Amino acid sequence: MAGPTVDFWEQRFASGSLPWDRGEPSPQLLAWLADGSLGAAGRRIAVPGCGAGHEVVALARAGFDVTGLDYAPGAVSMAREQLAARCLAAEVVQADVLQWQPAAPLDSVYEQTCLCALHPDQWVAYAQQLHRWLRPGGSLFALLMQVPREGASQGRIEGPPYHLDIHAVRALFPEPLWRWPAPPYPGVPHRQGWVELAVQLERCKAPASTPLA
Repeated sequence: MAGPTVDFWEQRFASGSLPWDRGEPSPQLLAWLADGSLGAAGRRIAVPGCGAGHEVVALARAGFDVTGLDYAPGAVSMAREQLAARCLAAEVVQADVLQWQPAAPLDSVYEQTCLCALHPDQWVAYAQQLHRWLRPGGSLFALLMQVPREGASQGRIEGPPYHLDIHAVRALFPEPLWRWPAPPYPGVPHRQGWVELAVQLERCKAPASTPLA
């Protein structure tokens, strides 16, 4: 299978080599919580690629019904430890996001570190999964990693994190399956010098003629 393996990620969590980890929730998640974009407490939300669990903790503290997902056992342990230390309740599952399915449709998905961590060969399957997970009218809160590299001009695929070109992302999440807001999209700085574009998409009901798999 193309892209990073479970062992690749597990080694990083075991060694503490987590350059993408801010050590706290993303400021954009906190902004979406503060302005009510994420909706009322109790809504069902998944955090794929939850890592150490900072966003899972923030959502659980705000009263959401949260499921964190990660490939690496070390990440799952960290997220569960963070929740236990704060006496917060949330489900954290070790799972392959290309295989996992929720027991019932979700209200929202918070996507920050999963798409940019998956090899581009897996992006179509992952986008299809997100459409399956969400109820019609549900929201995808996405932070799209901007890490253009010189090798891209030679056709090289370099990562993770992989660069999420906005045109490629629009092809992955096309209308009429998804409703896009009008640009420009705010850029959220990262301590590594990267920028993430903050976009909220609405999951539309798929027309009968639109293939999803």
